[in-house]
Amino acid sequence: MHFDLNFPVTASGSTSQPKKNKNKQPQQSSSTAFTPAQIKGIEARLDLLEHCLFISRYDTLSLRFNQSVNKKIDPKTHVNILDELLKQLRARPGTVFLKRLTIVLDNDSEKGFGLANANASLVEPYDVIALLPTTSATFSLACLTHSLPSPLTAHIIALPLTLPRLPFQLKHTLVRTAIKNGAVFEINYAGAIGGESDASLSTFGVSDTGVSGKRNWWAAAREVVRVAKGKGIVVSGGVASEADYRGPKDIANLLTLLGLAQNLAHDASVAAPKSLILRAQARKTYRAVLSEPRLMIPEATQVVPPTQQTGGGENMRHNSIISEPSPDAASTNGRQEAGL
Repeated sequence: MHFDLNFPVTASGSTSQPKKNKNKQPQQSSSTAFTPAQIKGIEARLDLLEHCLFISRYDTLSLRFNQSVNKKIDPKTHVNILDELLKQLRARPGTVFLKRLTIVLDNDSEKGFGLANANASLVEPYDVIALLPTTSATFSLACLTHSLPSPLTAHIIALPLTLPRLPFQLKHTLVRTAIKNGAVFEINYAGAIGGESDASLSTFGVSDTGVSGKRNWWAAAREVVRVAKGKGIVVSGGVASEADYRGPKDIANLLTLLGLAQNLAHDASVAAPKSLILRAQARKTYRAVLSEPRLMIPEATQVVPPTQQTGGGENMRHNSIISEPSPDAASTNGRQEAGL
């Protein structure tokens, strides 16, 4: 089974930011329809991704469409663009489509970014919630608070690896606490090859491309692997161009260059995403631990009485059981009679 936890998509007119309000939340249009050209481009990317991962009738591909939101979830402006997209895509045997919401956190997000019980109805349609912190305070909130089991748990902590330097320090205590709570740190291999990443992340100023972005990615990714000690890491695509997709062997080889052993590189691309999906399904249950109980009542067993056979020349089977004395009991009775 193959996984790609970050398949970025952007609808036409889904986000717009006026020049006068650069520091405010980008307004999302209520019209989230994808144009035929965009649908055709997404279908072409899906075909190439299945070809790169060697998807056959015996394999399964789990794909997560990623929608990025800046600063916070605003009930007045937030629109789920992935529901409309999944209705327009054709069905693919062996491919599972999931929905992911990524929230980019900055200084304004320290006061709150919408992951509250009041906005639970907005978050519930998404299968996975990811946080992309850009400050020390938001990174601490993502690791300590929002990684705890709850209906609003964020299972993925994405990092801006292509920036000139990480905007916060990767402390061992924060990283270990997040991993212990079940969160994982995501590494997108799109930055390693200098490819095009999510256009919305570039708009939010948390992504860089080109030679400088590639150099920054290698330095930051090595630091993530060193602090996490190879545990709690998942690798995703985050690719926006068809020419930047890579096969599973190339991805595993890329992770070994970061200092991961071969078994840990395999876990980062196969085992860790699989366990992440299972934990994300438990997010919608009570305290992310128990599922809805079902009472199973076993059927009553009926005892069939022994049958009797009658007729000429046939023996009758009696219901009573005649016990014959065992050889030991017969010898004991004989000795007792001889003593008398």
